[in-house]
Amino acid sequence: MVLPEGFVLPPWYLLGPTLVILGGVVAFLWSLDPPVTDRTVLAFVPWMLFGSTLHVLHRLEAYPTEIAVMFASPGVYLVTATAAGIAWALGIVLHAAGLQATSERLPGIVGTGFFVVFTMFAIFTSWDAGTFEPFWPVISVVIAGIITALAWLGLGLWFTDVAATTSLTGVIVVFGHALDGVSTGIGYDLLGAHEEVPVSRFVLETAEGLPTAEVIGAGWLFVLLKVALAVVVLGLFREFVEEAPRQARLLLAFIAAVGLGPGVHNVLLFMIA
Repeated sequence: MVLPEGFVLPPWYLLGPTLVILGGVVAFLWSLDPPVTDRTVLAFVPWMLFGSTLHVLHRLEAYPTEIAVMFASPGVYLVTATAAGIAWALGIVLHAAGLQATSERLPGIVGTGFFVVFTMFAIFTSWDAGTFEPFWPVISVVIAGIITALAWLGLGLWFTDVAATTSLTGVIVVFGHALDGVSTGIGYDLLGAHEEVPVSRFVLETAEGLPTAEVIGAGWLFVLLKVALAVVVLGLFREFVEEAPRQARLLLAFIAAVGLGPGVHNVLLFMIA
């Protein structure tokens, strides 16, 4: 099985309208043809975090039964992408109308606001229930930050052109996958978490069978592979970013979301549940 556990498509009467709205937003953005820069990718980071929060609340059964499936996988990705696209399109239109702000500012501010409000709701709920445990989640973020700094230092020293070309977008990609790797490893080794993605579970189980497992656990191999793959992808994208920066940065933003989304999901879930 390739798909992660919990993957369920929404019913047609929810999925259909969502796809129509998302398709309309994408078509409208395509017609606007906005530039995509490091600032654009950074503006969408809060939306990656927000989508993770929505999914965590689904795991906690916080939604009405009638719409809960829209916040499972993959529905939550469609909902988040639609909201983020609307915010981006509105920011572009307001900027074109003469508003003295960049088109990235509105989606960045709105996404941050949504993330903060929903995350605080989850944390306060956890606090009241007595399940709030921030130690290992915070450690995950710190370790991921250190690994990202070391990886970027290595890129800057030995592959300067890759670091310079991918710039802040590249840092987000590496940090996202480092956070996913570290949080997954800590959850698996120390918190008794069950890995839902078959490929990731295979890597962890393989590392668990190595002699090093008794000393440093099984998560290290997953972290190593995630970070190494992120760095390799940046190297492969260097020329693409130079030749077609709009398309390349959009794809890199998606790759960052594939790591950052699950990583933040792990951190928040371990913190409140």
